[in-house]
Amino acid sequence: MASLFRDLSLGHSKRESPPLKPPLKPQQLSIMPPKPTITTADLDSPLGQLATQLTDPDLRSTAYEIFVAVCRTSSGKPLTYTPNPSNPDSTTNHSNHSPNSPALQRSLTSAAASKMKKALGLKSPGSGSKKSPGSGSSSGSGQGKVRRALTVGELMRAQMRVSETVDSRIRRALLRIAAGQVGRRIESVVLPLELLQQLKLSDFTDQQEYEVWQKRTMKVLEAGLLLHPHVPLDRSNPTSQRLRQIIQGAMDRPIETGKNNESMQVLRSAVMSLASRSDGSLSEICHWADGIPLNLRLYEMLLQACFDVNDETSVIDEIDELMEHIKKTWTILGVNQMLHNLCFTWVLFHRFVATGQAETDLLDAADGQLAEVARDAKTTKDPQYSKILSSTLSSILGWAEKRLLAYHDTFDSRNVETMQGIVSLGVSAAKILVEDISNEYRRKRKGEVDVVRTRIDTYIRSSLRTAFAQRMEKADSSRRASKNQPNPLPVLAILAKDVGELAVNEKQVFSPILKRWHPFSAGVAVATLHACYGNEIKQFISGIAELTPDAVQVLRAADKLEKDLVQIAVEDSVDSDDGGKAIIREMPPYEAEAAIADLVKAWIKARLDRLKEWVDRNLQQEVWNPQANQEGYAPSAVEVLRIIDETLDAYFQLPIPMHPVLLPDLMTGLDRCLQYYATKAKSGCGSRNTYVPTMPALTRCTMESKFAWKKKEKSANSQKRNSQVATMNGDNSFGVPQLCVRINTLHRIRSELDVLEKRIITHLRNSESAHAEDFSNGLAKKFELTPAACIEGVQALSEAVAYKIVFHDLSHVFWDGLYVGEPSSSRIEPFIQEVERNLLIISNIIHERVRPRVVTDIMRASFDGFLLVLLAGGPSRAFMCQDSQIIEDDFKSLKDLFWANGDGLPTDLIDKFSTTVRSILPLFRTDTESLIERYRRVTLETYGSSAKSKLPLPPTSGQWNPTDPNTLLRMLCYRNDEAASRYLKKTYNLPKKL
Repeated sequence: MASLFRDLSLGHSKRESPPLKPPLKPQQLSIMPPKPTITTADLDSPLGQLATQLTDPDLRSTAYEIFVAVCRTSSGKPLTYTPNPSNPDSTTNHSNHSPNSPALQRSLTSAAASKMKKALGLKSPGSGSKKSPGSGSSSGSGQGKVRRALTVGELMRAQMRVSETVDSRIRRALLRIAAGQVGRRIESVVLPLELLQQLKLSDFTDQQEYEVWQKRTMKVLEAGLLLHPHVPLDRSNPTSQRLRQIIQGAMDRPIETGKNNESMQVLRSAVMSLASRSDGSLSEICHWADGIPLNLRLYEMLLQACFDVNDETSVIDEIDELMEHIKKTWTILGVNQMLHNLCFTWVLFHRFVATGQAETDLLDAADGQLAEVARDAKTTKDPQYSKILSSTLSSILGWAEKRLLAYHDTFDSRNVETMQGIVSLGVSAAKILVEDISNEYRRKRKGEVDVVRTRIDTYIRSSLRTAFAQRMEKADSSRRASKNQPNPLPVLAILAKDVGELAVNEKQVFSPILKRWHPFSAGVAVATLHACYGNEIKQFISGIAELTPDAVQVLRAADKLEKDLVQIAVEDSVDSDDGGKAIIREMPPYEAEAAIADLVKAWIKARLDRLKEWVDRNLQQEVWNPQANQEGYAPSAVEVLRIIDETLDAYFQLPIPMHPVLLPDLMTGLDRCLQYYATKAKSGCGSRNTYVPTMPALTRCTMESKFAWKKKEKSANSQKRNSQVATMNGDNSFGVPQLCVRINTLHRIRSELDVLEKRIITHLRNSESAHAEDFSNGLAKKFELTPAACIEGVQALSEAVAYKIVFHDLSHVFWDGLYVGEPSSSRIEPFIQEVERNLLIISNIIHERVRPRVVTDIMRASFDGFLLVLLAGGPSRAFMCQDSQIIEDDFKSLKDLFWANGDGLPTDLIDKFSTTVRSILPLFRTDTESLIERYRRVTLETYGSSAKSKLPLPPTSGQWNPTDPNTLLRMLCYRNDEAASRYLKKTYNLPKKL
């Protein structure tokens, strides 16, 4: 960091005259060459623009003349001066200076303990810093000669880049003025007027230099008396018009300035008349340089002398003493402490800006000086001061805000300390502008407006919006640059990453600085970024039509970004009164996860809809051909299972963070599709009731009637049964082999469910978003409806196969042939042979795991049919007691068929299903009288006293039982016995035929 001050040892000043330089040429003597111009293109002076063409060098020269005048006369002693004829440009010889001017001649003291420096927080320079004019150097000239210390006057001359020649001319003129006006105070003198009269052409190098000087002096009079007077001037004032004419004439041709010259007397008269106008005070001050903005611009030139001419960033160590002398110009310039504070603040700030904003000490000093200005602003209502104050603060604030409203473009981790100073300066200026100048603020209660916090809030939001827009443009460029690369990132995914980095950088670099003025600066920052990205992501979400990798990538990036931003906001708001709720309310959720979920649900629905359409179409085309494949199940089942497997694979390949969450939706849909398939596979295949014939009405049997009814009964029964299964007879897909394929298919689906569920577990384990609880919740990954549908379907189809074979396919040898007419001549052997043939067909088709089930159902259907023949076979059948052995032998043969010498069904299973038949068969051995007696007793027990007068006709229950009244009654109806016939005629008047 460049040093602000030059080192001086304690005690006497160690500043020395600079080394001897070659003599200056005459045209160079008027002023020392200026340093390179300092540019502040975006920073106009707020002190006001002069209405005349006075350049900065002109103003500097005038300011120096005033400075020398007030300092030469401050002691009240007469001025004496003897010029040094040799080497007029040298500052090494001071022996000719008058001892009667202590203000200029006294030696400077060390600035090591400068009060002003401490007050402004300015630091002393390091040992390696540059030296101010005339300060000692370790290298020196090599002569080792100790030179005489500088004085304040010499220091000021060097600081204001005034040559020795010009300085000598000014002091020479001042001596003449003092000699001619003994006793007059300098503030009662119009200095430019007196200089015009005292300095002649002979005091200058040549005519050109003299004319330039005279024109500049006339412009100063014009500015101070006509253009910017301290007391407002009436433009019709004849004196002002006369002075204006004189000045305009002098611009064309130099005027004669001799004491007794008429033109000079006219000039003096006009100048003194205008300068002596009073603002109401009784002082004898001449008002020629105290009008705004001339006085402020001149004072600005004096204050700039506090900066080292060889190091524009440094304030000289002798600032205390120099400032003490500068303040002596206040009377002539009409400056007071408040204007001094304001001007000095501006000069410090302007120098910081002009020198590349490298010296934060200058910035801190300006900020410290601004605190004085803030105190002044509260104590005065002077409209002129307020106007200058407003202009100055607006200029400072405007410059600061140009950087702070986009501070990401201006600052980074390397220069963030500078940002702290600029923020402090900016908010201080804003606070004064709003609280002490703004009328609107005064009309409100101060508690309603937090100026500083509002400003910081504005800076954060503005800068981050700008930074966001830049990041968005950058992301778009990155996308375009990578469009030819494989799998380029979507713009909003790139942007989310960049915004996340921007938020982290904000939190680490800028928020610690801004937190001094806004306790929740990081929260405001991330809320702003959240809103900026939110606008983009919401538009994106509204335009998504389907689930794509790009869409998921963007939404996942948005979700991660939002979580990161909210986390920063929460951490930043820990100490807030509301726990950060206000900031969080500024961050309405992106609903990125919900958007992903909706897209996935739409994806699932589309897949499931297609699957259901496929199931419908293929089931309509399915022929259930046993030869379609070796395993004997439907190709449509293979295909539907393949599609389900592919759907699950595709689901788990989706790049989403919520596989376990949405898996139940997919599983439910797949489950319903499979359930639908299973239901459709069994529909239309019939059931037990479809094939079992309706029981004929009860009749009493006689020997002569049973043969007569044999042919007619057979025809009627067959017609009735055939009408019930007409639809199935016309469709090959409902044949026994096809029904077996349906059974195999449902069994295959049921067994494949376990495989699918295990595969789902594997997918979940490989899913990045799965957690332990996802595996413990088994319901989410299981098929719930399909297993039951398959089991129910297999049961229904197995029963349909059994009863179809027994009552439909074999009706000619069973229902229409068994025991019709004479039992001994129509026994069960043909039926057994046909059943055995069907069992061989079934065993070749049906899967071994469900084969026992189907065989068992055929056995059950056979046993049910056997009883139905015996107890509800119609008038074509009649049995005598001696037929009981035939019946028992036939039933034993039927059981043996299914036992198959131990290779068939287990004995205990056969016994279980034959229990009812075995309980009924003994009734065929029982004599008629015993049957009648048992029937009467059981009926009375069943119906009680109401049956004593007349036995009621018991209803058919279908549940055959030797103690069931209806079963006993049927035994009597089919008993080929006269006693049974008489009893039925007498008790119920049953007919002999239908």
